[in-house]
Amino acid sequence: MKVIAFYLPQFHPTELNNKYWGEGFTEWVNVKRAKPLFNNHRQPRIPLEQNYYDLLDISTLEWQADIAQKYGIYGFCFYHYWFNGTLQLEKPAELLLNNKSIDINYCFSWANEPWTQAWVSKSDSIIMPQKYGGKKDWKLHFEYLLSFFKDERYIKNNGKPLLIIYRPEQIDCLNEMLDFFVELALANGFPGIEFAYQHIDFDKMKVKDDSRFSYNIEYEPLYSLDRFIEQSNMKFIFNVMKKVDDVLFKFFNKKFSTLYLKKVRTYDYDTIWEKSFQNENITSKNIAGAFVDWDNTPRRGSKGVAYIGANPTKFKKYFERKVNQVKKDYSNDMLFIFSWNEWAEGGYLEPDTEFGFQYLEAIKETLDKAGENPYERD
Repeated sequence: MKVIAFYLPQFHPTELNNKYWGEGFTEWVNVKRAKPLFNNHRQPRIPLEQNYYDLLDISTLEWQADIAQKYGIYGFCFYHYWFNGTLQLEKPAELLLNNKSIDINYCFSWANEPWTQAWVSKSDSIIMPQKYGGKKDWKLHFEYLLSFFKDERYIKNNGKPLLIIYRPEQIDCLNEMLDFFVELALANGFPGIEFAYQHIDFDKMKVKDDSRFSYNIEYEPLYSLDRFIEQSNMKFIFNVMKKVDDVLFKFFNKKFSTLYLKKVRTYDYDTIWEKSFQNENITSKNIAGAFVDWDNTPRRGSKGVAYIGANPTKFKKYFERKVNQVKKDYSNDMLFIFSWNEWAEGGYLEPDTEFGFQYLEAIKETLDKAGENPYERD
C-alpha cells in the first residue's frame, strides 16, 4: 500500500515571509508561541530533541526520507505554490530534485489559493492573488513541473505523473488548462497526466465537470468533518453561529482590544474518525484519506479548530481499519495521510517530545501486519 503524507515546505526563511511577518519567519514561529487555550489543551507541541529544523539543510531532507522509509511511508506530497510564474516555498522540493541520493518518492499538490495573511492568525487579506492566465502561462508552469515529472522518484501511475489540484473549483479555465498540460506531457514522452483533486468544496459542487480527474482524494479530517456537520443537520446552525461569533469578535476586538475572546471550536477525534468509515459513495475515483490529529490554534489562535482525544493508540486502531477498508472497498492502493509535518495544524508524523515515534510505529506495525509495507515485500 502506498501511504503518501502531505508535506508542508514552510520551514525555511523566504523573502516574502520576512517582509510580512518578520526576519527569519518560518512555521516554527507559530509552533513555538502556541499556548493552551482551554483545559487540557496540548500546546505547544515540541519536536523530539527540539529539532526545529531548516528545510534548506540537506541533512533534514535526508533524515526525513530515512525515517519515512523506515516506517513504511511510500512518499511525500509536497505543497506546490505557483502564482502565475511566481514561486513560493519551492526550495525544499528543488533541493530534493537535485539530490538523487535521497531515497523517497514524492508528488505535488498545487495549493492554488491566494497567498494571504492567514499564516499568522491575521485577516485573510490577500498578499498575492491567484491568476491563471492563458497557454503562455500554463506552458511556463508545465515546464517548471517537467523536471520533477522526469525524476524517477516522482510518483506515477502507468507512467503518468500524479498532479493534485488543491482547489480546482477556483480555476475558471480548468478543463482547458488541464487538457493543455496533457498535450505538453504527451509531447514530452509521457502517456499523459493523472490529475487528482483534494478539497471537499469541488466534491460538493452541484454542477461540476470532474472528467479530467482520475482521482478524488478524501482529504481528512476535513472530508469527514464536513459530512459530519451536513449529516447531523448542524450546517445551518453552525454557519449562523460562526458568522455571529465572527462579527462579535471583530467588533469587540476593535473597540475594546482583548476583552472579547473567541472560543476555540473543538471536535471529538473518535467521532470524526468513525465518520470516515461511513462513506457510502465510494467510486473508482476515490482515494482514501487518514489523519493523525488536527489543531490549528498555533496559527489561528482563538479562531482555530482543535480535535480532542487524539493519541497513538487510537490512531493505530483507526489506521488499521482504514487500511483494511482500502483493501476491501477502494479501486487503488493509495492512502493519503494528513500529515508529515503540519506542526502548526497539529497533524504530524514526525516525532515529538510527548509521543516520540509512536505514530510512525503505528503505521509500520499496521502495514507489516497487513502485508502492505512497500519496503518489506519480497
